[in-house]
Amino acid sequence: MIVFLTGGGGFIGTAVARQLRARGDMVRALVRHPARASILRDIGCELVPGDLSDVARLTAAMAGADLVVHLAGVYRVGITDRERPAMYAANVTGTEHALDAAIAAGATRIVDVSTINAFGNTGGQVVDEAYRRPKPYRYVSYYDETKHLAHLAAEERQRQGAPIVIVQPGGVYGPGDPSQLGGELRRAMTGTLTSITFGSLGLNLVHVDDVAAGILLAAARGAVGESYVLGGELVRMADAIRRAARAGGAKPPRLTTPTWLLRAVAPLASGRFGLTPNLPELIAASDGVTYWATDAKSRRELGYAPRGLDQGLADLAASLRG
Repeated sequence: MIVFLTGGGGFIGTAVARQLRARGDMVRALVRHPARASILRDIGCELVPGDLSDVARLTAAMAGADLVVHLAGVYRVGITDRERPAMYAANVTGTEHALDAAIAAGATRIVDVSTINAFGNTGGQVVDEAYRRPKPYRYVSYYDETKHLAHLAAEERQRQGAPIVIVQPGGVYGPGDPSQLGGELRRAMTGTLTSITFGSLGLNLVHVDDVAAGILLAAARGAVGESYVLGGELVRMADAIRRAARAGGAKPPRLTTPTWLLRAVAPLASGRFGLTPNLPELIAASDGVTYWATDAKSRRELGYAPRGLDQGLADLAASLRG
């Protein structure tokens, strides 16, 4: 097939591009900076310079594509008010433009990569694809808000008859993960993480290669108009950190960072000492919050079969050792 990929230079996008090329698909990857996309070029992707700001140019670039996979977006929690317009443009407007261009270009299948975070804080519940946030909507971060709005935009186009399948990955980890989660798992594995922060945070952790495989399964087998959770294993952050340390042969952190201390120092420490510029938002999105959803539907209908967390962490530890 000819596959048009947005966000191909990102953490998940690179894994998707590799799997597409490995099975022989032609991949056109939209990239802002072709000079920084050497990985995609090296595996044989056609690089398409551009962004998500112009629907007409996107439509022309997508012409002839059988499948469009929309992955582009911004993931950051703890941003300042000044950064909000850029995040909205990337996550909401960008999704609307990518989907509208794919529809106009006549793509026979469109996969929109949303997130479990679109469900918001599940409050300890394990939800599924039928779950809807209670109104009025309450958001724990601006990222949470923009991803929910983007998800609603994709659902609206599904209702209008567009050939869209939505996938919702959980907390994705693996080699090359640039996120705060990735950094903490790596430090736990190498024994350099001194304290567990937000140990009560609930995630559905899934290896990046399994998410990529799930996206390809959704493209091939997913029903148009449906959504599919791509998860791995439900876990609290404290447990994930301890298991990561074990996978790396290191001792787990002995200390726990108390949330009350973070709240106390937030007015003075935000943006300093390597901390996020909006520490209160990070606390609101992490302290006792759960992003829990079941992937039973994906396993049942797509044949999705992610590795367990201990195996995934062992694979990550092996990659760090080279």
